[in-house]
Amino acid sequence: MRVVWATDIHLNFLSGEGRDTFYASIRDHHPDAVFVTGDIAEAPSLHTLLDDMRRAIGVPLYFVLGNHDFYYGSISQVRTGLKDWCQIQSGLTYLSTAGLVELTPTTALVGHDGWGDGRYGNYHLSPVRLSDQELIADFQDLDREAVLGTLHALGEEAAWYLRERLDEALASYRHVICLTHVPPFREACWYQGKIGNDDWLPYFACQAVGEVLLHASRERPDCFITVLCGHTHHAGVVQLRPNLRVITGSAEYGAPCIQGVVEPETLFFASVFLKGGETLSEEQNATDRQAGTPK
Repeated sequence: MRVVWATDIHLNFLSGEGRDTFYASIRDHHPDAVFVTGDIAEAPSLHTLLDDMRRAIGVPLYFVLGNHDFYYGSISQVRTGLKDWCQIQSGLTYLSTAGLVELTPTTALVGHDGWGDGRYGNYHLSPVRLSDQELIADFQDLDREAVLGTLHALGEEAAWYLRERLDEALASYRHVICLTHVPPFREACWYQGKIGNDDWLPYFACQAVGEVLLHASRERPDCFITVLCGHTHHAGVVQLRPNLRVITGSAEYGAPCIQGVVEPETLFFASVFLKGGETLSEEQNATDRQAGTPK
């Protein structure tokens, strides 16, 4: 089985010709499936562009959503509408509502959107204010403490969902691939090869999901978990435990790219190729992790 992975593709930033070029680049790899780890479009165009992509690539599309996918809508309405719509569409699987997917006899796929849950970094001293708070209905007109409460709740929702899915998957499969939009650890929140600084970390990493992943990896040391995520627009790999690896993909507005072509059964043990074919070794990954600023 061959899978193409892409993240933060922001299809609404592209012309029809630009989208066609991106879809053709996926087809050129002759995948059996495609993973997308969020920021596909914005709420008003999400269904149309997902359907456009599904028809163009001609293989099953497994995905989670990112914060941009809720712009000009509300989180619950977008998720519920997408869940109902995907149930009548062939080839589209929204992992935040679909449960566990078997990819091979030894590899399962799970996923959830995740959210920057305000627990990493220094939320109360951060001058950062994301467009989320203006463009997503759930955050509009909230004061700073209410925003933090909403971030906590969204992170906990993702964590509880993934805990149930991981327990189910690790009981039957040796390898689990987890798709999420937001990096689940501080160490996976990359910006130009460094960790995002304390101003940005509250919005760019989800501690609640990270804790669930660590717990699952400790409970099942005989199994392997690979996390694919995005959100920061900068690439990196971190090995949190011998059996837990997190790969963060890169992105550029208006120029979506393929992060890699992977075989699910060997993904955990494979070299990871980043944008441009650069390989990030464990030695490179472990050095010079100083504070940076996510995009």
